[in-house]
Amino acid sequence: MKPVVVFVLGGPGAGKGTQCARIVEKYGYTHLSAGDLLRDERKRPGSQYGELIENYIKEGEIVPVEITISLLKRAMDQTMAANSQKHKFLIDGFPRNEDNLQGWNKTMDGKADVSFVLFFDCDNEICIGRCLERGKSSGRSDDNRESLEKRIHTYLQSTRPIIDLYERMGKVRRVDASKSVDEVFEKVVQIFDKEG
Repeated sequence: MKPVVVFVLGGPGAGKGTQCARIVEKYGYTHLSAGDLLRDERKRPGSQYGELIENYIKEGEIVPVEITISLLKRAMDQTMAANSQKHKFLIDGFPRNEDNLQGWNKTMDGKADVSFVLFFDCDNEICIGRCLERGKSSGRSDDNRESLEKRIHTYLQSTRPIIDLYERMGKVRRVDASKSVDEVFEKVVQIFDKEG
């Protein structure tokens, strides 16, 4: 059985992780965060990519696509091997640029079906405020104003065009992510109830 994928995109602090946790609980998807997989790989003893990933993350830049896709594919394969019923995935924070998208299409063409892109649309200042708040307890090295401004710049330059591309294909489901967690999730539920 091929994995069914929903790409979850939005700026840093748009609420992707929070909403994905709720989607997992209600709809049984498996949540894969490209960022979390990269951060875990960076810490894994003996990882061939660890130092490289660290440098990209610190600079707010996008990690080379081959690394990200190999981690995503490994996580999907492991999940499906452990439980054949678990074939629906939320991939959060990916594809982040044109290179990511081309890499995905080249590597995963015919191996996974992308249902739609769930786009959490949120004002940049709201996103920065949320991340700074999260940074007080997250322990994430990139939850500071300097990194956040770089990340938002990267997002606007690299990720927004990907969202626009999927929009032209009629595959984007947009959610106003500036509202409360519960209000945002109500809209998410409407989308998933309709899309299946």
